[in-house]
Amino acid sequence: MGARRKGRELALQVLYQVELSGDDSPRAVSEFWERCDAGGGAREFGAALAQGVLGARERIDAVIANASEHWRFGRLSQVDRNVLRVATYELLYRHDVPASVAIDEAIEIARRYGTDESAAFVNGVLDQVASVVGAKERQGAV
Repeated sequence: MGARRKGRELALQVLYQVELSGDDSPRAVSEFWERCDAGGGAREFGAALAQGVLGARERIDAVIANASEHWRFGRLSQVDRNVLRVATYELLYRHDVPASVAIDEAIEIARRYGTDESAAFVNGVLDQVASVVGAKERQGAV
Protein backbone atom coordinates (compact mmCIF):
# COMPACT_ATOMS: atom_id res chain seq x y z
CA MET A 1 0.00 0.00 0.00
CA GLY A 2 1.32 3.43 -0.92
CA ALA A 3 1.92 6.22 1.58
CA ARG A 4 -0.98 8.31 0.26
CA ARG A 5 -3.48 5.43 0.46
CA LYS A 6 -2.31 4.70 4.00
CA GLY A 7 -2.58 8.42 4.81
CA ARG A 8 -6.17 8.50 3.55
CA GLU A 9 -7.01 5.48 5.69
CA LEU A 10 -5.41 7.13 8.72
CA ALA A 11 -7.40 10.31 8.07
CA LEU A 12 -10.57 8.20 7.95
CA GLN A 13 -9.64 6.57 11.25
CA VAL A 14 -8.93 9.80 13.11
CA LEU A 15 -12.11 11.43 11.75
CA TYR A 16 -14.12 8.36 12.75
CA GLN A 17 -12.60 8.54 16.24
CA VAL A 18 -13.41 12.26 16.51
CA GLU A 19 -17.00 11.67 15.44
CA LEU A 20 -17.47 8.70 17.73
CA SER A 21 -15.98 10.42 20.79
CA GLY A 22 -17.29 13.89 20.04
CA ASP A 23 -13.84 15.23 20.91
CA ASP A 24 -12.17 17.13 18.09
CA SER A 25 -9.76 18.95 20.38
CA PRO A 26 -6.15 19.28 19.25
CA ARG A 27 -5.14 17.07 22.18
CA ALA A 28 -7.42 14.21 21.11
CA VAL A 29 -6.24 14.39 17.52
CA SER A 30 -2.62 14.62 18.61
CA GLU A 31 -3.00 11.52 20.80
CA PHE A 32 -4.22 9.58 17.76
CA TRP A 33 -1.09 10.52 15.81
CA GLU A 34 1.16 9.66 18.76
CA ARG A 35 -0.28 6.12 18.87
CA CYS A 36 -0.34 5.77 15.10
CA ASP A 37 1.93 3.11 13.63
CA ALA A 38 2.72 4.43 10.16
CA GLY A 39 5.61 5.80 8.18
CA GLY A 40 6.30 9.51 8.10
CA GLY A 41 4.89 10.11 4.61
CA ALA A 42 1.59 8.39 5.37
CA ARG A 43 1.31 10.09 8.75
CA GLU A 44 2.10 13.52 7.28
CA PHE A 45 -0.38 13.15 4.42
CA GLY A 46 -3.08 11.72 6.70
CA ALA A 47 -2.61 14.48 9.26
CA ALA A 48 -2.88 17.13 6.55
CA LEU A 49 -6.10 15.57 5.25
CA ALA A 50 -7.64 15.20 8.71
CA GLN A 51 -6.69 18.74 9.72
CA GLY A 52 -8.10 20.07 6.46
CA VAL A 53 -11.38 18.23 6.92
CA LEU A 54 -11.73 19.39 10.51
CA GLY A 55 -10.99 22.97 9.49
CA ALA A 56 -13.54 23.02 6.67
CA ARG A 57 -16.04 20.44 7.95
CA GLU A 58 -19.05 22.74 7.72
CA ARG A 59 -18.48 23.54 4.04
CA ILE A 60 -17.54 19.95 3.21
CA ASP A 61 -20.65 18.59 4.92
CA ALA A 62 -22.86 21.07 3.03
CA VAL A 63 -21.35 20.01 -0.31
CA ILE A 64 -21.87 16.32 0.53
CA ALA A 65 -25.44 16.92 1.76
CA ASN A 66 -26.31 18.68 -1.50
CA ALA A 67 -24.76 15.91 -3.59
CA SER A 68 -26.50 13.08 -1.71
CA GLU A 69 -29.95 14.41 -2.43
CA HIS A 70 -31.84 11.22 -1.60
CA TRP A 71 -30.04 10.66 1.71
CA ARG A 72 -30.14 12.82 4.79
CA PHE A 73 -26.56 13.58 5.78
CA GLY A 74 -27.08 12.50 9.38
CA ARG A 75 -28.31 9.09 8.26
CA LEU A 76 -25.12 8.20 6.39
CA SER A 77 -22.97 5.62 8.13
CA GLN A 78 -20.01 7.09 9.99
CA VAL A 79 -17.58 5.30 7.69
CA ASP A 80 -19.28 6.49 4.49
CA ARG A 81 -19.64 10.03 5.85
CA ASN A 82 -15.93 10.26 6.73
CA VAL A 83 -14.73 8.65 3.50
CA LEU A 84 -16.82 11.25 1.68
CA ARG A 85 -15.38 14.04 3.83
CA VAL A 86 -11.78 13.11 3.04
CA ALA A 87 -12.41 12.81 -0.70
CA THR A 88 -14.52 15.98 -0.82
CA TYR A 89 -11.73 17.84 0.96
CA GLU A 90 -9.34 16.61 -1.72
CA LEU A 91 -11.72 17.65 -4.50
CA LEU A 92 -12.18 21.11 -3.01
CA TYR A 93 -8.71 21.95 -1.74
CA ARG A 94 -6.03 19.52 -2.93
CA HIS A 95 -5.35 20.66 -6.47
CA ASP A 96 -2.29 18.41 -6.59
CA VAL A 97 -4.59 15.36 -6.58
CA PRO A 98 -6.54 14.58 -9.78
CA ALA A 99 -10.28 14.22 -9.17
CA SER A 100 -10.22 10.68 -10.58
CA VAL A 101 -7.55 9.66 -8.06
CA ALA A 102 -9.43 11.15 -5.10
CA ILE A 103 -12.62 9.37 -6.19
CA ASP A 104 -10.94 6.02 -6.96
CA GLU A 105 -9.10 6.03 -3.64
CA ALA A 106 -12.32 6.81 -1.75
CA ILE A 107 -14.13 3.97 -3.51
CA GLU A 108 -11.39 1.49 -2.57
CA ILE A 109 -11.35 2.67 1.05
CA ALA A 110 -15.17 2.49 1.21
CA ARG A 111 -14.97 -1.04 -0.19
CA ARG A 112 -12.47 -1.99 2.52
CA TYR A 113 -14.10 -0.33 5.55
CA GLY A 114 -17.75 0.12 4.59
CA THR A 115 -20.71 -2.07 3.73
CA ASP A 116 -21.38 -3.94 0.50
CA GLU A 117 -23.17 -0.84 -0.85
CA SER A 118 -20.62 1.73 0.31
CA ALA A 119 -18.37 1.74 -2.75
CA ALA A 120 -21.22 2.37 -5.21
CA PHE A 121 -22.78 4.99 -2.95
CA VAL A 122 -19.46 6.83 -2.45
CA ASN A 123 -18.81 6.71 -6.20
CA GLY A 124 -22.19 8.27 -7.02
CA VAL A 125 -21.95 11.03 -4.43
CA LEU A 126 -18.36 11.93 -5.28
CA ASP A 127 -19.11 12.01 -9.01
CA GLN A 128 -21.78 14.60 -8.23
CA VAL A 129 -19.47 16.50 -5.86
CA ALA A 130 -16.72 16.63 -8.50
CA SER A 131 -19.18 18.02 -11.06
CA VAL A 132 -20.55 20.65 -8.69
CA VAL A 133 -17.15 21.91 -7.49
CA GLY A 134 -15.60 21.87 -10.97
CA ALA A 135 -13.00 19.24 -10.17
CA LYS A 136 -13.90 16.70 -12.87
CA GLU A 137 -11.42 17.94 -15.43
CA ARG A 138 -8.64 18.75 -13.00
CA GLN A 139 -5.28 17.18 -13.77
CA GLY A 140 -2.31 16.97 -11.45
CA ALA A 141 0.30 14.80 -9.82
CA VAL A 142 -0.62 11.77 -7.79
